[in-house]
Amino acid sequence: MATPGPETDHMTRLIVLWTGQILAGIGAAAVIPTTLAMIAAGTHTPRARARSISVWAAALSMGSVLSPLACGLLAQSQYNSWPHSGWRWAFLLVVALAAVSAVLAYVLAEDSKSPEGRSLDWPGQITIAVAAVALLFAVIQGPTSGWGSIEVIGGFTVAALFLVAFVLAEHRSASPLLDLGLFANRNFTVAAIVTVVGMFCYLGTGYVTSIRLTAIQGFTPLKASLAFIVFNGVSALIQVPIASRLIERYDPKWILGGGLLLIGAGDFWMASIPIGHQSVTPLIAPLVVAGAGVAFVLSAVTAVVINTVPHNLSGMAAGWTSLLRDFGFTLGPAVVGAIALSRAAREISDEVASDPELSQALDTFNASPATAPEGQQEAVEGAVAAVNSGPLGANAVPSTVTLPDGSTVPFNPLKDTAFQALGSAYSLGYLIVGLCAVAAAVVTVVLISGRRADLSDTPDAPATPMTTDA
Repeated sequence: MATPGPETDHMTRLIVLWTGQILAGIGAAAVIPTTLAMIAAGTHTPRARARSISVWAAALSMGSVLSPLACGLLAQSQYNSWPHSGWRWAFLLVVALAAVSAVLAYVLAEDSKSPEGRSLDWPGQITIAVAAVALLFAVIQGPTSGWGSIEVIGGFTVAALFLVAFVLAEHRSASPLLDLGLFANRNFTVAAIVTVVGMFCYLGTGYVTSIRLTAIQGFTPLKASLAFIVFNGVSALIQVPIASRLIERYDPKWILGGGLLLIGAGDFWMASIPIGHQSVTPLIAPLVVAGAGVAFVLSAVTAVVINTVPHNLSGMAAGWTSLLRDFGFTLGPAVVGAIALSRAAREISDEVASDPELSQALDTFNASPATAPEGQQEAVEGAVAAVNSGPLGANAVPSTVTLPDGSTVPFNPLKDTAFQALGSAYSLGYLIVGLCAVAAAVVTVVLISGRRADLSDTPDAPATPMTTDA
């Protein structure tokens, strides 16, 4: 909100904006695992914990539905006709809600800290932070710089070295950030892996759907948002009345596995819908199916993780669940986007190489800035640069333009080719996400053990701290 207006230099505005985003990110990183840990500490039977976790997951989903709509509407408003005021009101809403939440938490929340107390594990926090940042940098930068580039290889190398350093630090720490003994519990280990894959599938589905509707088919953000209202809205609506009851009655691994299968079914369905269907409607039903799967996955995987660790380590498990969830979120768009865009670029290149007429038209288009009318050279140069920037740029430039006299002339020869290539490539993206979801479902059902009695009303037994001795 405090970002200066256009009267200040660009770098000053960026620094203020980035500082605010960093602070907001730190707050979000603290709130999500802390609230989950408070639920784990404040519920004393597995059944009550499963019900509370479902409500918590539903709140996250509902927030993801309401926040874009509310902030988008506020961003369209202005104050005293100042054109730069609109987007600040979106942050104003966040500030107001955060302030109210802080007051309510201070007044109503109970102390959930560990009775024996814990000290900060600085070596563990520093090494895992560096490893995570380096790994995410490499994954995000890979599609842009190339997976064999120096910075990407360097990122993976730094991540591996600091991950080893983290493991060594945790073995030596009297109060570790992560009790490595947790991984001796097969349920926890499998649930941790499935958390990453499940969130990869969740955001991977959202990413492919977003690119399909906006960058490829050209729908407005408002129209495209209808798909996400369905996707996230269904998830929010069924988590409390349905997902929580199923988790109470059945082994959570079946709910988790079933949710992953629903995500896979929805993605396979969307992969079969031709890109030429210029409407959101064909995606509604499969998004309902995938959204229902997300509801079951969010509730069940969290319940499995929290209920498979000693009660005194529930906060630690909650924090690591959030970290793994965010890592899965990052992997979804990065991996699926890299594969889809590489596939589309290859298809376009093959089509140009096999069609001499298309190749000649592209050469003529690339040379068009030199013959463009005076005053239009810059616009034509921008269009040529966009077409040659990659599949998405080639699809964004129209195939024809209208002249001042009203006549229409050909312009971008790659428009139709790029449109079809992107449609095919992002259908492959849906297939990749679907296959990952099905594979995770099989792993869940086969490797996670448990019984319905695990979610009884029997109070938790006193926890015995787990050790990390080899």
